[in-house]
Amino acid sequence: MPIFVFKIAVAICAVYALIVALGYFAQRKLMYFPMPERVAPSEVGLSGVEERIIQTPDGERVMAWYGRAQPGQPTILYFHGNGGNLAVRAERIRRYIDCGQGILMMSYRGYSGSTGSPSEKANVADARLAYDLLIEEGVAPADIIVYGESLGTAVAARIAAERPVGGLILDSPFTSAVDVGAQHYPLFPVRLLMRDRYEVLPYVAKTQASLLVIHGERDDIVPVEMGRQVYAAARSPKKLVTFPLAGHNDHTFHGSFEAIQAWIGELRAGRE
Repeated sequence: MPIFVFKIAVAICAVYALIVALGYFAQRKLMYFPMPERVAPSEVGLSGVEERIIQTPDGERVMAWYGRAQPGQPTILYFHGNGGNLAVRAERIRRYIDCGQGILMMSYRGYSGSTGSPSEKANVADARLAYDLLIEEGVAPADIIVYGESLGTAVAARIAAERPVGGLILDSPFTSAVDVGAQHYPLFPVRLLMRDRYEVLPYVAKTQASLLVIHGERDDIVPVEMGRQVYAAARSPKKLVTFPLAGHNDHTFHGSFEAIQAWIGELRAGRE
């Protein structure tokens, strides 16, 4: 091999190794996109919704917004995706409140005025505290419907596998964060390097609660095939609803809220 070819190969390998190293140390910057501003529910026009602060055992403060359910209605325990904050999801909260349903939407560390930094370990630990908060508020486990949005599907699936709940909704779920990363970055050893792996399949397989999976068929972030795999891994009763014209974040405009409400109605009717 000519010496100049060897030198080029070494340089390429060195650059590749540097990129991999930078990606490893900066991976959480590439996974989480928080809006750190603390906003009160009233500032975005939400009435009947109050801020709650979840104090964690390791000294952090996690913000959540809570609206109580009307008698006979369930409460949604909502875990959002990896971007934005609580305020950008105000309209989602409003729609549940307008239906008489309760909702507790928890932010992650570093989001919405919460202290600390997000990680899989921290998010799951804080989610358990959010569940416990609803129990302390007098919400029966059978009246808790756990909702996970994108990244939050892994958190929601974990809680539903560990705690008694009335139902589980997975919105644009992936099989694991590692699978998503490997798909988007095929040239890098994602499976070896990712710290926050967010497995979903093992937990949906353990969940006893009824499951609803919703997914846009044009989702270019988490492919709908992953949603179908999550659905296939779950026990019955379960339901899969896909939206042919929807992407990752816009299925609300294609009837997903109405599909969720229909499923909740069926779920509640089955209890009577």
